[in-house]
This record gives sequence, structure tokens and C-alpha cells, in this order.
Amino acid sequence: MQRHDAVTDADLDELESHLLDRVDGLREVGLHDDEAFLVAVKRLGAVDELSHEYARVHSERLWKQLVLDGHAEPGAADANTLAAASGTSDRADAAGTRAPFWKRANGLAVALALGVGAGAAVKAAALLGADPAFFLRNAALLVLPFLAAWFVWRHRPPVGAVLAVAGAFAVAAVALNVFPWASLSDAQAFGGPVTDTELLASLGAAAALWLMTGVAYAAGRWRSSADRMDFVRFSGEWLVYYVLIALVGAALSALTIGVFSTIDVDVAWFFGEWVLPCAIPGALLVAAWLVDAKQRVIENIAPVLTKVFTPLFAIMLIALVVAAVLQWNIVDADRELLIAFDLVLVVVLGLLVYSYSSRDPLQRPGWFDRIQFAMLVAALVVDVFVLVAMVGRTGEFGFSPNKTASLGLNLILLVNLAWAAWLQLGFLRGREPFDRLERWQTGYLPVYLAWAAILVVVFPPVFKFA
Repeated sequence: MQRHDAVTDADLDELESHLLDRVDGLREVGLHDDEAFLVAVKRLGAVDELSHEYARVHSERLWKQLVLDGHAEPGAADANTLAAASGTSDRADAAGTRAPFWKRANGLAVALALGVGAGAAVKAAALLGADPAFFLRNAALLVLPFLAAWFVWRHRPPVGAVLAVAGAFAVAAVALNVFPWASLSDAQAFGGPVTDTELLASLGAAAALWLMTGVAYAAGRWRSSADRMDFVRFSGEWLVYYVLIALVGAALSALTIGVFSTIDVDVAWFFGEWVLPCAIPGALLVAAWLVDAKQRVIENIAPVLTKVFTPLFAIMLIALVVAAVLQWNIVDADRELLIAFDLVLVVVLGLLVYSYSSRDPLQRPGWFDRIQFAMLVAALVVDVFVLVAMVGRTGEFGFSPNKTASLGLNLILLVNLAWAAWLQLGFLRGREPFDRLERWQTGYLPVYLAWAAILVVVFPPVFKFA
């Protein structure tokens, strides 16, 4: 309960006292100690239900909880709160007990400390003279270990899970910095020359290491479909919060630079050399804290956006399919257009997953489920078009790192989308339970992890680092 920010220390004291009173009462009627404890806990209610009830009853604390850590200003717990949360009107005295300090450490303080560490790591690499290609390869290695450390502190995974995550970071560090990358003068990315395999390995490392941090987030229970979906929810909420922080930070920076320029003081160099290199990675941890601290207090944002954009994306995909059938020029599409189509397919998959994450599994199929099915069918057609174009380009120009990576990704997406459409159709016809749709998406995550790892470890030597 202490991990739930809607509940204060005073609430916990009152709940504990009430629980102990119930145990004593059950023992007096003849139950053994263990039986009395289990029955009392069961009657008190589930942790999530209690947390939501406290957030509802103490609605006057909502705005404070949006800006303060959950235990920063404990409100007064009363009999009404306890009655709403535990289903009784009994009044209990506070027990006055507290957890050890290390368990009550302020989450925001820990997140800020790790964020400062991430910013310091990036800035230290810049001060040591790292070139742009180094930052491209090691961006995930410089920042994501601090996010993994936050998950370890927050969710307490077992030692084996921590070692697995650390091992993944070690393998990626060796592969990205030991491989003999070639240097191409005509290949520019982020201001420095990189090869195709180097760029693919960098993107693959970012994707693979992000998924590996999910092992720490799930506290080692990575085989659980529910825990995988929790990490998917976190990823979507984190992205929304990070973009909002970035927008506000950009506006504040521009305002500060403009105000100082009115008195002929140039601070743009300071923002460019110090604020941005430290704030961009540091905001990753602040966004993670916001998601973790506020997801039980306010409505999640990602599912709401999903409800809005799913119909729009369905219309766009259907229009794209019609245009492609009428003109049939997608076969001759250039590389940039095919990359754009791949991004659209990834967004469609994200919309599908986040709509699953917030749906009531017992609710009957409705109009939104039918729109999802139409979107899936249109996405499948687009994916087939892209595969036809990719096969044609490969036959004409031969295999290359980029074409092979794109071909593999589209085959993976084709399998994912095809089976998702089949399950969605079965759900609409009443032949498939909803949980099968969700389990398919969460169970497919290791496939993306494996493909990202192949881009990092296998592609560079196979294509001779070209």
C-alpha cells in the first residue's frame, strides 16, 4: 500500500490498526492466528481497490497529489475514508508505526538524483571529446541504465533479473564500441559520419535495451502477460509525459533566452552547451517518476489519445489502400516513402495495444472494436504492398543492411498484424475471448527484442560493417 501515492502515512496507520482489530475479533470467535489474519486481509479489500477508494474519497487531495510526492503532505485520515475503503464504519486509533527510512525514501528525490546522473554521463562524454558517432551508438547506454536503476529501486526485482538486465547492457556496450566500424564520408547522421550497420545497431540497441529495462519494471516477472502489459502501458504514458516536458522546457528556454537578450546578455550558448545536454536525458527519469507516481491518481493519457486517433488512422489507412490500388505506384516507391509506411504500421500497432490495455475484458464487442478490425485489415494490405516493394528493390539492387532490416521488420509486423486481425475477427463473432488478443500482443514482444538484438550483434559482421 505504501507504493500507492493516493494513500498517505496517516491512512496506512489507520488501516493497519483496523486490520489488527479485525484479527483480534476473529480470534475471539475461535479462529486460529493464520486463519484470522487471512480472513481479515480478505475482508479489508485488494490493494488496488483500496488505493482507488482513497483517491476517490479524498478528492480534495487530488491536486496536491499531482505536484507532490504521495507522502509529502499526509492528510487526516478519518472514519469515512476507512469506511469507504474497507466497507465498514468502524473507527480505529492510529497505530503510529512506520516503515524503515529506505522504504519511505522520496520517489521524486531518487528520480531527480538519477536524472542528474544521466545528464552528467552525457555531459562528461562530451567534455571528454566524444564525437557525434559515439553519441549515436551509446545514447541508450548513457541514459537507460539510470532508468533501469529507478525500476530496480521502485519495484525491487530479484537478483537474477537485475543480473540479466546488467548483462544485456554489457553485451550492447561491447558490441557497439568494440566492432571495427568503417567510416563513410557521404553517410551523415546527427552531424557525424556513420555506416548503415552502425545506424541500425544503434537503433536496435535502443529498442532492445528499452525492452530489457521492462524486466526490471516487471520485477523479474517478464513471462507474465499482465506484467508485460503494465510495461507497455508505462511506455505509452512515459512518451506522452516526456513530450509534454520537452514542449514546456523548450518554451521556457526560448522565453529565458529572449528575456536575457533584451538586456544584451547572451545565454543561448549556456543552454546549448549545458542545459540541453543535461536536461534531455534527465527528463527521462522525471517522466518515469510522473508516470509511476500519478498513474493511480489520474486517468491515463495514452488510452484516451488512442480512442481519438484510432478512427482517424483507420480512415487514413483505408484511403491509402484505395489510392495504392488505383495508382499502383507503391512498387516503385523510394526508400523514404517505405520508411514512412513502416512508421505508420508501428503507430497502428501501438494504437491497437494501448486500446487493449484500457479495455474492460468482459465488455461485449462494440463499434470501436469494428473500427479496430478495419484498421488492422487496411494495415495488413499496406504491409503487403511494402513487402512487394521491398522484394522488388532487393531483386533490383541486391541485399543491403537497410533493405534486409526493413524486410525482416515488415515480415514480423505481417505475422503480428495478421494473427491480431484473425483474433479480432473471432472476438467480434463471439468465438474468441478478449484476453487472447491481449496475450498475443504481449507474447509477441520477445520477437521484437530478438530482432533488435540481431541488428546489434549479427548484422554488423554479416554485412562487414558497411
